[in-house]
Amino acid sequence: MTPARRMTTPTIWTPKTRMTTTTRWTPRPEVAADYLEELLDIADLDGDIDTYIEGDRAHVSIVSESEILVGPNGEVLDALQELARLAVMSETGGRSRLMLDIAGYRERRRKELISLANDARAGGSGDQRAGSAGADESVRAQDRARRSGPGRPDERLGG
Repeated sequence: MTPARRMTTPTIWTPKTRMTTTTRWTPRPEVAADYLEELLDIADLDGDIDTYIEGDRAHVSIVSESEILVGPNGEVLDALQELARLAVMSETGGRSRLMLDIAGYRERRRKELISLANDARAGGSGDQRAGSAGADESVRAQDRARRSGPGRPDERLGG
């Protein structure tokens, strides 16, 4: 008769402290930098890692010519940022307000958004893009279609 094997359940890690109004953010960019450096080594990718703290937010930047870690619309960058936050949380037991930038993507995107906001605030004066009137009409048509609902075709759209 063989002894019965004992079934064990996997251990689920839970933070020891809950987030309350008194819990402070833990700015630990060096933990995230170590994690990301190891990831770059495993993936055999080149890049220099810079860290700094601004206010209560840790910033980690991977300086690289390759944008493979940025992905389409920054999706890979966002995923890596969350993984780096989890690495910091597992190391410190506390949350971290970590901002990751790769190949200057976030900085470029921030400048684009500021430019768009300034153009919108100025009423579209200044640098007008060709075809923007057609794009505006397309947006208006989509908005009318959305308001008309699925069961009520909008006469202005010819439906």
